[in-house]
Amino acid sequence: MVLKCTLQDGIRLWLPISTAVQTRLNRRTFLRGSGVALALPMLEAMSPRGRAATTKAPARVKRMVCLSNNYGVYQKAFFPDQEQVGTDYDLPSTLQPLEKHREEFTVFSNLDHGLTGGHACVPTFLNGIRPDMASSFPEGNISMDQKAAEFVGAATRYPSMTLKVKENNQISFTRTGVQVPAIDVTAMYRKLFLEDSPEAREQERLRFKRHGSILDTVLGKAKAVNRKLGRQDQEKFSEYLDSVRSLEKKIDQQQPWLDHPKPKTEMAEPRPARQTADEMKIMMELMALALETDSTRVLTMTSGFANGDFGLQGGYHGFSHHGELPDKTEALKLIEGNQISQMAYLIDLLKDREDPLNGGTLLDHTMILFGCGMATGTHSCKNMPLVLAGGGFKLGEHRVYPAEKGNRVKACNLLLSMLQNFGLEVDQFGTSTGTLTGLDWA
Repeated sequence: MVLKCTLQDGIRLWLPISTAVQTRLNRRTFLRGSGVALALPMLEAMSPRGRAATTKAPARVKRMVCLSNNYGVYQKAFFPDQEQVGTDYDLPSTLQPLEKHREEFTVFSNLDHGLTGGHACVPTFLNGIRPDMASSFPEGNISMDQKAAEFVGAATRYPSMTLKVKENNQISFTRTGVQVPAIDVTAMYRKLFLEDSPEAREQERLRFKRHGSILDTVLGKAKAVNRKLGRQDQEKFSEYLDSVRSLEKKIDQQQPWLDHPKPKTEMAEPRPARQTADEMKIMMELMALALETDSTRVLTMTSGFANGDFGLQGGYHGFSHHGELPDKTEALKLIEGNQISQMAYLIDLLKDREDPLNGGTLLDHTMILFGCGMATGTHSCKNMPLVLAGGGFKLGEHRVYPAEKGNRVKACNLLLSMLQNFGLEVDQFGTSTGTLTGLDWA
């Protein structure tokens, strides 16, 4: 049988030529399951023959990278002068590594989530919602990366990858409030490039089947149980069923990839390095490979500090409580300057690689966001450090938003703008009040 590769809504499909050419779907086609019907998005197969190719270009595949730390930044070395708005501004020392990419990033002043709580706000970077407040929101405290991962679904082997370098990643959450576990450089390499043995794949297949049977049983008895519950318990039970359905969906998405070969690389398997900068460089190279091979389109990474980095003795937490002591503020400039240097290195890598799905470069279709939920180590969550780079938006400036109480702009407006640019048809996310004013699409 002769197969043809086609891209539909960002998903690579291998179809028999006869199917790829002749199959027509009605616009009212639904995916039907056990009592469930999901409307399909507009696909080429739903258009009259020959019209799609001439009237509508295929949707661009978008990618998203989020970079963070758990202690905020030393703000005096991070933010430009608030009087210098637009393209003509002086880069502070921490942002100096981005100088050569000046036209491809924007730094934002006075955006935040309007929260207090110090370290409790670290998990709010990508959602604007503290975990203890999640039950008050329709989608809980799902983070932007996981919202994007749901949208990607089975189009890639990994809907998202959550990563860490010398620090725990506390910023990725599912819609059921589960913090997504993070992996280091070695585990990431193995996920990307090492094939599982036939025995391991068979064990995984059996695990999927077993879990599927359990979930079928649970969902099959759900209606009978629900009828016996009071209204408040029904709401809790509904949340439980949502988590069950979410797991069922993930199993369905993962199964087809069991027998799909992984990409090959000449890169040797890495090990965590002694110096944070060295390990971060390896991670950036792996992240670029993950995007280039279309293994994932959503990446989130948190980085930290190891005693001895840059000749420093101490800990990141201790330095962050600097009290304006010169030795501590200089340490923070080195640590956070390295984080921005690694971001600049990732931009270099993506700019130098051809985009195999869209044409142009990988950077042209990748959004890179650096930021922190806790704005500074003094436990303030006001004026979050936020830098957006890459493709999708018109960048290259310093944007200053109102600082006055009552006029401040939610950082979730930026997150909503990014989700929409990624392809999601949503008009609200987290605590957003709309998309971010002044951030125009490219």
